[in-house]
Amino acid sequence: MTLTLAFLALLIERFAGYPDWLFARIGHPVTWMGALISRLDKGWNRETESFAQRRFAGVTALFVLLGITIMLVILVEQSLLALPFGVLLVAVLAASLPAQKSLEQHVAAVAEALETGGVAAGRRAVSMIVGRDPEQLDEAAICRAAIESLAENFSDGVAAPAVWLGLGGLAGGAAYKAINTADSMIGHKSPRHHAFGWAAARLDDLVNLPASRLSGLLFLAAALLLPGASALNGWRAIRRDAHQHRSPNAGWPEAALAGALGFALAGPRSYGGQMIEASFMGEGGRRDLTPADIRRALTLTRIASWLMIGLFGVLALAIVRA
Repeated sequence: MTLTLAFLALLIERFAGYPDWLFARIGHPVTWMGALISRLDKGWNRETESFAQRRFAGVTALFVLLGITIMLVILVEQSLLALPFGVLLVAVLAASLPAQKSLEQHVAAVAEALETGGVAAGRRAVSMIVGRDPEQLDEAAICRAAIESLAENFSDGVAAPAVWLGLGGLAGGAAYKAINTADSMIGHKSPRHHAFGWAAARLDDLVNLPASRLSGLLFLAAALLLPGASALNGWRAIRRDAHQHRSPNAGWPEAALAGALGFALAGPRSYGGQMIEASFMGEGGRRDLTPADIRRALTLTRIASWLMIGLFGVLALAIVRA
């Protein structure tokens, strides 16, 4: 059932996304999780305590977050499965976890902003999806940032929820989303969160590992279907560049996409006025990217999304027939 759930959730979200009217009325699972994480952070992350005490508090907070999330999801899932067409109702709920449609919309908005409003509009649009300093970016850097975000978020925002839905059902998918949300909120090495967010950051690295590899392979498979793309160059970029990325996971999808399309992604960038040195993914590829390159990356990603949906469909069918 879990593979079928992942397949149905991806298919529903591919077409429907998460409606704006629904978000306006009830929010989104990520906002609910975020509210709980924020309360735990405010209540338990005390600056007067030692590094070790704050790290222990962060570990405890993560257990509380996961315990509440999993228990509530299991209760809701069991209630829905008791209803007619319960599996479909659970699939609709699960469709809130992957983010194929919204990811593509946000990245496409950067290309549209550059085409219609120039660099200033592009900076505003890309600031919605990346954390680096937008004022430091020219058109090529804006395009690289948008494509990097597309590759990385395909892995942790689309493939990873699907993988954990397939492995652990709705509870598995929701638990993954809770971990990922915690990492995005408290998993950075700021003075306030270096200790308290340690567990969230480490666990997020671990649970994203399988999806990052799957994402890279999906981009290679998609390159076989996209004229002008090169799966072989994508594989070479993974082997040469992925391990040099600052993240243990983001290098796989970024290198695969960069190599397949002949781009150079990542490299040095500025955060909070501080220049961060980083290796290029797709070393030797083009750096002077344009909005047309963003759209080409979106095309590759859409193909990869459909391949993933097909993969889960085939696996679910194989299990049913076994």
